[in-house]
Amino acid sequence: MFHALEEKLNDLNFKKKLLLFYLFCVLVPLFLTDGIILFLFQRSETAELQTRMENMASAVQYDLSYTLEEAASEITSVYLNRTLNEFLEQNYESALDFWEASLEITDMAYFGSGSSASRDGWMVLYGDNETIVNGGHFYSLSDAKNTEWYQQLENSDLDMVLCYYYVGESDPSATSQRRISLVRWLNYYKDLQSDKLMRLDLDYSTLVRRLTNMNYDLSVYICSGDTILYANDGHSATKTDFESLSGEEKIGCELDYTVYGMTLRILVMEPESSIPAFLLEHLPWILLMIAANLMLPMFLTFAINRSLTTRIQELSGAFEQVNSDSLKEIENVRGTDEIGGLMRNYNRMVRRQQELIQTVYKDKLERQEMALARQRAELLALHSQINPHFLFNVLESIRMHSILKKEDETAEMIERLALLQRQNVNWSEDSIPVSEELRFVDAYLKLQQYRFGERFSYEIEMEKECEDLYIPRLTIATFVENACVHGIEKKPSQVWIYIRVYCKEDWVYMEVEDTGVGMEEDQVSSILEKLRTCEMDELMNSKHVGMINACLRMRMWTKGMVEFELESEKGVGTFFLLRAPMSVLEKKEDTYENEGNAGG
Repeated sequence: MFHALEEKLNDLNFKKKLLLFYLFCVLVPLFLTDGIILFLFQRSETAELQTRMENMASAVQYDLSYTLEEAASEITSVYLNRTLNEFLEQNYESALDFWEASLEITDMAYFGSGSSASRDGWMVLYGDNETIVNGGHFYSLSDAKNTEWYQQLENSDLDMVLCYYYVGESDPSATSQRRISLVRWLNYYKDLQSDKLMRLDLDYSTLVRRLTNMNYDLSVYICSGDTILYANDGHSATKTDFESLSGEEKIGCELDYTVYGMTLRILVMEPESSIPAFLLEHLPWILLMIAANLMLPMFLTFAINRSLTTRIQELSGAFEQVNSDSLKEIENVRGTDEIGGLMRNYNRMVRRQQELIQTVYKDKLERQEMALARQRAELLALHSQINPHFLFNVLESIRMHSILKKEDETAEMIERLALLQRQNVNWSEDSIPVSEELRFVDAYLKLQQYRFGERFSYEIEMEKECEDLYIPRLTIATFVENACVHGIEKKPSQVWIYIRVYCKEDWVYMEVEDTGVGMEEDQVSSILEKLRTCEMDELMNSKHVGMINACLRMRMWTKGMVEFELESEKGVGTFFLLRAPMSVLEKKEDTYENEGNAGG
């Protein structure tokens, strides 16, 4: 298995290997460890929440128990008061007698201002006495026997019960139609034979307010069975019947206790989701863990990836140059590790190869120079067969004769022809200044104007800083001649030739443009390819010997630092551009040996 894994990894690049390392050695352990930590935090938070809910339930139970015991204490005070018990048993001859007696009773502390002395509840006394006039705090027991709360007391074995009920429309003037009451038999004095009881209605709004004022952030319900008696989040409307649990509530804590015959359920509801609150509470620690366990390893993996893959890609790109003409050294060699050593060794190999190539190239160049020198010697031998001075003297005599005859145009033509001939004869130096080359071109084009007349015009532009730059003789003239031969002769309409020489950003630009017949695109591509890649051997078999010769000499003159562009459109014209660094044209360095040495 390890061998198979190794074979698989060998087919992956460094970037993918580091990504796999980061995935299985950083991310997976990170999620496991941080997941466990978050789980422990969450479990701790859940336990803390559970404890808080239990404390809330206990506090609510205590408060409710205190309220009920306080109410029960008031009931006990009435329960032990003999005067009240006798008042309920006494027979009254008239309603006036009952009303006068009730006034004395209600002056007691239990009925001050129509309520108990210390609570907001309402106390009502019932007696099995038909002479009692119903109203206020006193009612006949016969009026209570059909009520729900009386049935609960009747069916209970206890002397005092806690009950709840809804009075509805039977008491529309009541502040709350929901009632939670303590009901007790008044049977302490055995010598009093009639049935008597009292009912203390706890103030419903006060109960809800006491629960709400506890300011709990969780919902708390006080229930009897599934009936919600009151709560701190609603479910406490005083004008509607008691609501029931829907069964969808999420009960986090339940505390049951029985008081006065009723089993109360104190329910504390779970929050909708404790996870967001938990995350928000521990957000700084969570962010710190993410930064420590995720960002730092990611940053380190990224740095290692760049350190390895970037340099390997540079090295791979360098080796991909094997199919090109020459290999180039890696410029930014960095690092002292194995990859850095490999890059330095590659550069040493490239330098050694370049030295070998240079040696071979120089040998080939020397052989080419020898061939050119031999051709030059042959050319000089042909020139020596004619005495150029004799020819110049004859041309000068004809020119003077034309001047005497007042044939100025003929004299000017002969003068320019002599200039052209002198330029062709004078090959003692292969390079001339650009200004002298353009004077020769101007003389040539003047003769062409004599030939073609008004249908040919030309224009020569040269920047002053280009005048003293040196180029091989007849470089521009060759392309001007080609424009005349192939552009003007075959076009009967007006033709222009533009020659421009200018400098731009340390480069010299030489342009020859004509408005002649132009060429097809495939012909332009073929000629441009020959101009850019021409060799000495092609001079013997090419149709464009003049242009190839000029380009080859220019490449040798600039040590290969020259560029050619050729554009043409059929019927529109042709544009030729020669571009070379100014620095290589500033000095006069002839490629060929001087004429004397060649002649020897």
